[in-house]
Amino acid sequence: MSDRAFLSLENLTLSYGNSIAVDKFNLDIRKGELVAFLGPSGCGKTTTMRSIAGLLTPTAGRITLDGTDITRVSANKRNVGLVFQSYALFPHLTVYENVAFGLRLKRMSDADIDARVTAGIKSVGLSALSGRKPTELSGGQQQRVALARSMVMEPKVLLLDEPLSNLDARLRVEMRAELQRVQKETGVTMIFVTHDQAEALSLADRIVVMREGLIEQVGTPEEIYNNPASSFVADFVGFENVFALRGGKLATPGGAVALAEALPGDAAGLAWRPSGVALETGPFKGTVKSVSFTGNLREYLLETPLGPITAEVGAALPVHALGAELAFDLPLKAAAPLQRFA
Repeated sequence: MSDRAFLSLENLTLSYGNSIAVDKFNLDIRKGELVAFLGPSGCGKTTTMRSIAGLLTPTAGRITLDGTDITRVSANKRNVGLVFQSYALFPHLTVYENVAFGLRLKRMSDADIDARVTAGIKSVGLSALSGRKPTELSGGQQQRVALARSMVMEPKVLLLDEPLSNLDARLRVEMRAELQRVQKETGVTMIFVTHDQAEALSLADRIVVMREGLIEQVGTPEEIYNNPASSFVADFVGFENVFALRGGKLATPGGAVALAEALPGDAAGLAWRPSGVALETGPFKGTVKSVSFTGNLREYLLETPLGPITAEVGAALPVHALGAELAFDLPLKAAAPLQRFA
């Protein structure tokens, strides 16, 4: 994978009427990279993707693909593929004809169409089902058809809008592996939009966390998961115990709280995952308000002077009853320091 930017978004601003949806968005994506736009509904991730596809004209800024400015190029001339959340398959056409549809519009020869379609269907593991219609396929199989249909067009960039949201939990896991395999085997540059942090972490080379039309953080899955830059990112990737720092102390609903260890001087806040909270030991106390069994773990919600604290321990350990008072600690070694708190 080259370090040279293959797709560049420069000061991209996108608006709906007088409302700015994305503001001065800057991002470089390398050729062959798989990038996730991650964030809650309304953060601007799908709007950004639509502008790359040519479905939305920027208010300001520039989009460059493989050295060519495509900001004002029409969608059908960008060589950008798009896989919709709804799949958008033709119900009266077979798998083969659905995949061949775009190639027929390009008036390619029958031999070239057959070669591309056969290879495309094979790449997503549907060779045995090429004669079936969408109603005869599972949700995961329909998603594979939509993927093959875009891939055979040989796009420079493939965009996927919440591609797995319509699938059940087991199929989502299977399709994650399938998407990753196809992307790595073909080397296509891929961007997918998701609000599911597990999906982004398991699939992407890099993750762009978005909030209210702005980029909160860009990094590898490991960087985002282990070193969130802000309280927003920390909360979004599973740090349920998040505190601002003021004057070297935790700012809590019950007032300023000092920890036993020296705090990082340049941090704006600290965040702990439930697994980072030590139960049955430490200087703090809380009352068990709820207990949740999640398989190999048990999650506790504690009511404390610091505010609600979520902790998790192995499910094999003895269960603490509702109303029980527990000691707990927030060890600094388990905390993620935050650059921004907002």
